[in-house]
Amino acid sequence: MDRTELADFLRHCRARLAPADVGLAQGARRRTPGLRREEVAQLAGMSTDHYTRLEQARGSRPSRQMLAAVARALRLSDDERDHLFHLAGEEPPRGRPGTQHVRPGLLLVLDRLTDTPAQVLSDRGDILARNAMARALHGDASASPEGEHNLVWRYFTDPAARELFPAEDRDPGAREAVADLRATFARRPDDARLAALVHRLRARSEEFSALWDAHHVAVRRSDTKRFLHPVVGLLELDCEVLLNPDHDQRLVVYTARPGSTSYERLELLRVVGLQNLTHG
Repeated sequence: MDRTELADFLRHCRARLAPADVGLAQGARRRTPGLRREEVAQLAGMSTDHYTRLEQARGSRPSRQMLAAVARALRLSDDERDHLFHLAGEEPPRGRPGTQHVRPGLLLVLDRLTDTPAQVLSDRGDILARNAMARALHGDASASPEGEHNLVWRYFTDPAARELFPAEDRDPGAREAVADLRATFARRPDDARLAALVHRLRARSEEFSALWDAHHVAVRRSDTKRFLHPVVGLLELDCEVLLNPDHDQRLVVYTARPGSTSYERLELLRVVGLQNLTHG
């Protein structure tokens, strides 16, 4: 690991980004160009102290998951991401299937969606990136341990994850999640990460195991979803699922019909969410 070169590279990448480039408000006048360290840390889901140590060439060796998160936060190209991994003494991720690196262009679209929840997911259900509104809607999963940044895993192992949905929607939601994962498994039977996820879920959840054995298959597509948010109440949102050309990553956008109660509550969520991020 080349700590000095890594620190220099991180500082330069941070300096070239404006808050608007990553969907953040400009805020008070800045003494230096670029993002603040705490903003990069927030986007990467890591502590400010940990990120600061990396930029000061005194941090511990970051994990591969953390390197991928930093690459997304700094909007690195594939070549820049590979360079980041090399500086940290890691072999860059190679090829398919199911790359965890979100293309900068897709992240740019995500950043521009400031008034509606949006997130990038892998077809395994891995949470790759969320905008501020999605974090306000779903909660911030970045603090959870490595291996748990997955919607299917959280749905079947964390009771709090189901409380976001009305009680009558939870069983259908479970069936849909497993059926979609089944479809992905059929496309990529040699995907070791996917096989490991299924193995862990079967060992942890009898419900998941039973649904998996039922062998229902259905690819997740656009539909309407209901969320029971603890602050703003029930939200009925149209869910649009946009696929990248390789179909292994999805941009999921939630919108409310103008003039509806959900539209008003989504606007309230935007205000509440921004306040929480400012004071967090």
